[in-house]
Amino acid sequence: MRGKLKDLTFGAHGEQHITITVTRDFRGDFDAMKDVDVNVEIKKWREPRSKDANAYFHVLVNKIAEARSLGDDEVKRSLVVEYGALAKDEDGNTLGAMLPVSANMDEFYPYTRCYKTMTLEGKEYRCYLFYKRTHTLDTKEMARLIDGAIFEAKALGIDTDTPEQLARYKEDWNKE
Repeated sequence: MRGKLKDLTFGAHGEQHITITVTRDFRGDFDAMKDVDVNVEIKKWREPRSKDANAYFHVLVNKIAEARSLGDDEVKRSLVVEYGALAKDEDGNTLGAMLPVSANMDEFYPYTRCYKTMTLEGKEYRCYLFYKRTHTLDTKEMARLIDGAIFEAKALGIDTDTPEQLARYKEDWNKE
């Protein structure tokens, strides 16, 4: 939910009171939660990534996959791990897992990077970092992912113009 910090005051016992204005009707949620402990996270607002950005990313994935004779899922995974955002919990801790070397991480979660192998009690394990799924990226994170896909596509000689750019070119050509 989007909002703005409005005020910060201090109570007699050292507690802090934060006033937040929100952009949607919160009365029902407030009534349900006003007397219980709640989890609070305040961070800078970023627009969620647009469906157009997601569609453009998938067009690039498809073109790169075709040029490399790979599957779309394989290319998407590679791009997300190379240029995407690390997954974090509500406290800002980076998420990951440790699995025995015999386990296939792709069966559990597709967007991971193995960053080390270790031995624990005589058994070998691989340690993985998790990356966010594309539908959870904000605009800044999605822009970085698309920039990475554009970089990879251009290195393969792939045209990276968006449909909007192509339409503008055609419009300009028709004017001449």
